[in-house]
Amino acid sequence: MKDLSVSIRHRQGAFALAVDIRAGAGLTALFGPSGSGKTTVINAVAGLLRPTGGSIRFGDTVWFDATRGTFVPPHRRRIGYVFQEPRLFPHMGVRQNLLYGRRFLPGDARAVAFDDVVSMLGIAHLLDRRPSGLSGGEKSRVAIGRTLLSAPELLLMDEPLASLDAARKQEIMPYIERVRDETGVPVLYVSHAVGEVARLATSVVLMEEGRVRASGSPSELLTLRTAGGAWRPGAFIDAVIEQHRPEHGLTLARARCGLLHLRTVALAEGSRVRLHIPAGEVMLARHRPEAISALNILPGTVVELSGGEGPDLVATIDCGDRIVAQITRHSAGQLGLAPGTPVHVLFKAVSLDEAELFRQEA
Repeated sequence: MKDLSVSIRHRQGAFALAVDIRAGAGLTALFGPSGSGKTTVINAVAGLLRPTGGSIRFGDTVWFDATRGTFVPPHRRRIGYVFQEPRLFPHMGVRQNLLYGRRFLPGDARAVAFDDVVSMLGIAHLLDRRPSGLSGGEKSRVAIGRTLLSAPELLLMDEPLASLDAARKQEIMPYIERVRDETGVPVLYVSHAVGEVARLATSVVLMEEGRVRASGSPSELLTLRTAGGAWRPGAFIDAVIEQHRPEHGLTLARARCGLLHLRTVALAEGSRVRLHIPAGEVMLARHRPEAISALNILPGTVVELSGGEGPDLVATIDCGDRIVAQITRHSAGQLGLAPGTPVHVLFKAVSLDEAELFRQEA
């Protein structure tokens, strides 16, 4: 598996980009607000933009080196690019759109089986239809299929779900997961939607104002301070489904922080998941409570207390995983909270909404 190394500098008007990014197997998400430079990065990787400085390397091949004057044109980079809009040819049927990608196969490329791609994306029933008769999610799946059939070594996806409504996004994300898990093609994925990144990413690069602010696992980076918009702020932790207890309406999942109780979910034992624990659903206690309805009680230590001038604080607790709680300043004072204070984290099984539980690669 080839790794992508991007170390570039670029200036366009008043905007200055200076990033160092490494991406390997799986799906690497470039995550951050609009205008942070995410699309500029993938356009540079694709060869659609020539940076003013730095270098881009994929495996042992140098695609760009400003010092040496190296610049490999887009058609020689073996890249597949999925844009925000599907950009299907309206005068062609779905089958013809899919096969169009075959035209650009280099002589040494190993062709991807047409039937395999059609099956993976669930589009066999669409082959004889025109794009005008497809839903937004169906068009996106066909666009991804056309790209995969060009046998790319690297897949770039620039906010491919941005133009879809919530229902269509939920429809297509399982297919992007299959692309991530089954093709073996590394994916560089641009998004500013925390829900997409939580579900799809295997690693995250957080960008702000043309700079990389942090990089690492989704569980480490998708915290309260990076989750905005309509998404409920909280922590993300990785776990494995361990046991179903249908007689109690519960599923048990094992995480670093311990055994967690969830409402029953329709996933097989052994499935890897990423859980979202909303900060507003988390309670803190200085001593382990008894005779309480909350099933999840985890010992931990306060790592940080943060907040602005308002009445609320955010407490970050290390329980083996980092969990965040949104509490009032009054409560923090009553509990005597400070970095290093031992506490117990409490939240109900019903706080872990199945809509905010994301399956990961096996």
